[in-house]
Amino acid sequence: MILVYGSQQAYDELAGDTEAIDRFLAEFTGGLAETGELVDAQGLSAPASAREVRLRAGVPVITDGPYAETEEVLAGYWIVDCASPERATEIATALSRAPGPPSRLGTVIRPLA
Repeated sequence: MILVYGSQQAYDELAGDTEAIDRFLAEFTGGLAETGELVDAQGLSAPASAREVRLRAGVPVITDGPYAETEEVLAGYWIVDCASPERATEIATALSRAPGPPSRLGTVIRPLA
């Protein structure tokens, strides 16, 4: 699984001006589909629409986002089925070249259990 991180500020900077990143992501994801490596990919809505649920003494405490204590949040993911960790690293590196502010925060590769 390749995880991409962003921030509320990054989402705000992209608001209304997503043409370049949309084009990049469509080509990037389409390329993975063509090679048969794409399993799933999803972008997530802005952190401002997030909700956190924690139990305190067995009672749910719900907090609306964004969260001041967390600058980086999960922005989206790609699940790929590829030949090796090196290939996953190549894919993550290519994804890190996406235009726009989220690409500055990089990507994380996590094998699925």
